[in-house]
Amino acid sequence: MNPELLGRANSAIFWSFALAFIVSSLDLIAGLPLAWFIVRSKSRLINVIDTLADVPFLIPTAALGYSSLLFWSKPEGLPALLGLEGLVPPGLILVALLHFTFSFPVIVRVMVGELLGYKEVYEIAARTLGAKPLTAVRTITLPLLKPGLIASFLLAFSRSLSETGATVMVAGQFENGPIFIYNNQGLEAPLVYVSSILIASSVTVFFLIRLFAPKIKVPLRRVWPDLEGKLSSSIAITSRDALTLSVFFLFIIAPSLFIALPFAAALTDGTLNEALSGSGPWKSFWNSMALSYSIGILATLINILTGLPIAVAIAREKAGRLTPIIDALVNIPIVVPSIALGVSLRFFWGSFGSVIIPEYVILVLSHTTITYTYFVRSMAAAIESIPKDLEEVASTLGAHSFTIFRRITLPLTKYSAFSGAVLTFTRSVGETGAAKAASIYLKTAPVLLVEWVKAGPEVITPSTRALGVGILILASFAALLVLRTIVREKR
Repeated sequence: MNPELLGRANSAIFWSFALAFIVSSLDLIAGLPLAWFIVRSKSRLINVIDTLADVPFLIPTAALGYSSLLFWSKPEGLPALLGLEGLVPPGLILVALLHFTFSFPVIVRVMVGELLGYKEVYEIAARTLGAKPLTAVRTITLPLLKPGLIASFLLAFSRSLSETGATVMVAGQFENGPIFIYNNQGLEAPLVYVSSILIASSVTVFFLIRLFAPKIKVPLRRVWPDLEGKLSSSIAITSRDALTLSVFFLFIIAPSLFIALPFAAALTDGTLNEALSGSGPWKSFWNSMALSYSIGILATLINILTGLPIAVAIAREKAGRLTPIIDALVNIPIVVPSIALGVSLRFFWGSFGSVIIPEYVILVLSHTTITYTYFVRSMAAAIESIPKDLEEVASTLGAHSFTIFRRITLPLTKYSAFSGAVLTFTRSVGETGAAKAASIYLKTAPVLLVEWVKAGPEVITPSTRALGVGILILASFAALLVLRTIVREKR
């Protein structure tokens, strides 16, 4: 590479990691209170909030980027309320807002699973001995949930590091690793250089975090009774919940759903009738929906079957000294820029000599690879949170390993398993970049909707575009809401 291109590449790699670290930290600060609110609230409406948290994962990534651009930068978005032409121009700040939006659900989903499986007995005991609620949570609950906190941070970090389709919509002149690759398509050297550095650096960072993070003492042992007593009051809790929900709706839901605002008009201007009749572009849309959901279901099932053994091996260090290496390698599918990963997977699965693999199978295998990390990481964190003593006692009583897993480990981690499955399914349904790169003829719903977004209004009307995005979101939302209601009622 020439010096100018090499300088841009190095700058892009730096900004990839800097942006991912900042965004993931903000995600954890904002997402943990929402996860806590979802789990501890007694309202039946909480299932709706819980399912809304998955919305950024359900929207095609490029459509999400376009929606955020409209919301933050265009006169028809938030700037209109302030009488401005634009509020946040394309560039670093808008990319950070976008990354905060689409990586936020990772924190919430993992931590909701952790909190649902967490038994409050130690926290309650501390409170009966006089500890303030905040003190009990800070000194007992959070240390017990440390594996989940680490896992959710790493997943959000990886999500920010690799996203391409959404980022390119709002990047402007800004370049991180994936955008640099996108801007230099056709040049093999930059793609190999940036992808290799991102992979090697990410594996090293994750290895070091997994090695040293468990040794970090959390939290500070010092207690501030007066301050923590005030922060545990009902007024403080209500204020915290109000701020949490405000951040959630302003920075997560509003930018995500802004593109679907013309949805209401589509119900009355004849677009809905066209959709139901399958006329025009809608025949392809319904076919792509069926394709996306079948791929999502199959990828989720495969990941559950293949991911559970790896999660157990990582959490219980079954591979001995190789465990940290396996743990770091599991993260590779979500740190590689999605467009590069899709190309790699297409070449890999399509290169078996004279054996021709159907494109549908390639898509299923590709989506399985892309979403594998989400399930393994969620389950490994949940299993790490279970005291080994429980399994060791069962073993000394004669129980076999599979019996211990079936009777002890799985019941204690079932909520995390459900959260991991939801992450896997929603990530698969919303994937754009890799799905487009891995397939030539078949189009999943996100790929088709991105084509609709890029098409001019004379080709695809705003009502058609909004209705398509809305149907994808509502169908997934309804399915997840029903499943989540059933799971929580059985708690």
